[in-house]
Amino acid sequence: MSDWRLGWQALRVYLAHYRQAPLQAGAILLGVVLAVTLLIGVKATNDNAIHSYQDAGEALAQQAALFISASGRGASVDEQLYFRLKKLGLHALPVVSGTLEDAQGRKWQIDGSDIVAALHSFQQQAPGFEAQLPLVSMLAGEPLILASKTQAQSMGVNDASDAYFTLAGQQLKVDVLPDSANLGNRLYLDISVAQSLLQLPGRLSYIALFGDAAQLKQQLAQSGLPLAGLQITEQDQGKALTDLTRSFHLNLNAMGMLAFLVGLFIAYNGVRYSLMKRQRLLLQLLQQGLSRRALMLSLLLELLLLVAIGSFVGFLLALQLSHWLQPMVAVTLEQLYGATLLPGNWQWAWLAEGAGLTLIAALLACVPLYRQLCQRSIAQGTQRFAQQEHHRRIHRRLFALGMLLLLLTAALYPFSRAHGQSLALMGLLTIAMPLLLPQVLQTSLSLLTPWVPAGLPRYAIAETRELTAPLALAMMALLLALCANIAMNTLVGSFDRTLRSWLNTRLHADLYIRPGNNEMSALQQYLDTNAPKLPRYYQWQAPFYVANGTEVQSINLLSRDPTSIAETTVFKQPDQLAKQRLAVQQVLAGQGIFISEPLALKLTVQTGDNVRLCQDNRCQHPHMTQIAGVYFDYGNPRGEALAAPTLWQQLQLPAQPYSLAIGGITAGQAAIDKLGEQIGNTLGLNPAQIYSQQKIRTQALKVFNKTFSITLVLNTLTLLVAAIGLFSAVLMLTQSRQAPLAILRSLGVPQKQLWLMLLAQILLAVFITCLMALPLGAILGYLLIHKVTLQAFGWTIMQHWDWLAYGRVVGLSLGCCLLAVLLPLYWQSRRSMVSALQQEVL
Repeated sequence: MSDWRLGWQALRVYLAHYRQAPLQAGAILLGVVLAVTLLIGVKATNDNAIHSYQDAGEALAQQAALFISASGRGASVDEQLYFRLKKLGLHALPVVSGTLEDAQGRKWQIDGSDIVAALHSFQQQAPGFEAQLPLVSMLAGEPLILASKTQAQSMGVNDASDAYFTLAGQQLKVDVLPDSANLGNRLYLDISVAQSLLQLPGRLSYIALFGDAAQLKQQLAQSGLPLAGLQITEQDQGKALTDLTRSFHLNLNAMGMLAFLVGLFIAYNGVRYSLMKRQRLLLQLLQQGLSRRALMLSLLLELLLLVAIGSFVGFLLALQLSHWLQPMVAVTLEQLYGATLLPGNWQWAWLAEGAGLTLIAALLACVPLYRQLCQRSIAQGTQRFAQQEHHRRIHRRLFALGMLLLLLTAALYPFSRAHGQSLALMGLLTIAMPLLLPQVLQTSLSLLTPWVPAGLPRYAIAETRELTAPLALAMMALLLALCANIAMNTLVGSFDRTLRSWLNTRLHADLYIRPGNNEMSALQQYLDTNAPKLPRYYQWQAPFYVANGTEVQSINLLSRDPTSIAETTVFKQPDQLAKQRLAVQQVLAGQGIFISEPLALKLTVQTGDNVRLCQDNRCQHPHMTQIAGVYFDYGNPRGEALAAPTLWQQLQLPAQPYSLAIGGITAGQAAIDKLGEQIGNTLGLNPAQIYSQQKIRTQALKVFNKTFSITLVLNTLTLLVAAIGLFSAVLMLTQSRQAPLAILRSLGVPQKQLWLMLLAQILLAVFITCLMALPLGAILGYLLIHKVTLQAFGWTIMQHWDWLAYGRVVGLSLGCCLLAVLLPLYWQSRRSMVSALQQEVL
């Protein structure tokens, strides 16, 4: 009989064995399912987001080829230009976009356009779609919102025909469209309604042009239209947004891989437990004439079958996990980068990638174990002492390898200059940490033994040392999850402190107002009449470009009044107060600029370097200037530069301020809110254009919490996976120890003392693991803050140790451990002593 047929027959024996012992197969499947679920769940979320950047078009329309927009920040385009473009026969779409608040103060991105022009392009992709739209109501100018089904759920609106939603104080009827309408997270309104709500009568945010980009540019050049001072940009298929968000998605993938690694630890622990319980069966198969090659083949077929089943189940769960994660990622990307996410589609390729990666990892981990088992002597049986000595040698080698990787990480740390390099260092550290644990557990328990009273306590410590090998993998998975949790808590707590400190310096006024271009003069006249003594602070903004060498970077160029520049700039460079004052004087004289920390990192420049300021990405007429300082900025990952009004005028940028702030209101928050309400009512401004300092703080911290929500959820899931792995390992270990525990009971040890001993053994191992996780998690957090986050987002964060959060993590781990031990003990207590004595000894 061939080895293939013998291997198949052996596989049938294994399946019969698993029918008698489903826990063994369940432990392997559990690890594979959890690993694939978290890996593919994160990958699906990332892939759908990246595809959204590439596929997102205008609301209810296809992707445009060109965009015509005003050059100033918040500036608008006269809608008469759109009508002239239509007369030339160009396929154009007028768009009004902005942000409005609902009755609860939540911000919503709205887009308004000409519904007829939008559908003309969308019909090419989805014929007959207009039948789903309330065209008659929209063409009549009724206050109506179109929202995707997913977005309507986040708004708290159901599919009922009489659902209403309040924006900018006006109640609008909501019509829910299927997600296939490609609205994403945008709320769509007819252009007349949007112009009214955004206070933009007769104005447009931009005009989208459809067709061939080169041909459109030629037609515009020959049109004779007044395009001077307007920006004409080409569709980049989401490339700029993909580049900007690459670090964010890379971090999510790294966290997904960490969770995948934790799941693999659980699966490998299940494989090893299953082989340990089947040693007698496998030896019997060899004694019956099964060749070693056929035995190896049968074990590989079994592993392939378990990985296939676990991967398929994990794939189905991953799709649901991605559905839950997508809204959190959408909020983060919208708040940080202004991205629009479309509904995602699942792909069979994800199943192939997850199953393939899991199978490769499983083979690398299990083949040496299989080979060692197949090479054993048929007459050998189970030599417990030899196995224990073998485990000790392996633990010493793993410890030596872990120390080597730690030293390598420390040696490479000063040379890590890029985000990818820092993630590679984190990978080395992540691999090194669990390798240290088994030997640390052995050594700690050995040092503890002399201090423990003789008798049952010392026996418990000695047996805990023997349990290190079967518990090692579960503890290693727990250590990884704990370190990741501690590192992320350190990052979040440190960033919260840093952000609050930055806001204390950055926000120096009481009321911030962003009127449109037409209302700024009226606002100043109102203040001259009603609040002439209150100090005012101005800010100008415009999209611009900065070049260093051959690299040209799109930025947000700012200018502020001299008082704001001197008092609200939080310097990174220079770091001495006297030099900072000189830098402020240099900038106020128009002889230099300040740039944000994210921009300095992207351009690899520092104080004293020269850069070129340009009005377009071709940089044909640059203005050479010097970097006088680098300031901290946690609000704009795209990059900013700050110039004095003197240089602003030299660059011939719009003289109309973009925003105005009012200070010196000493009567309290009620007076601030009252003045803001009076200004809004008098000038007809919507609440989204007026912010108090308190409101800005609240919004900033809310955005901060949403930004880190996805990472905190993934960390919690990873810790949950580790707890499940610990439960699985303790359950398997308790079942395998039924015979020795029954012997202790037969020797007169009370069952209560036996329970306390088992609890103490597992809790002691978990406690040592938690103690080890504290310094290693702190090191991981240090690397995450001072390298990965700094290089990915350009944020310098002052590290803060949150010992209370660490204590909560340790307490949660011990609580999970307690639950993991009590249930197996309860099950064991229901078995008779005689039945337990008949079980195979570990």
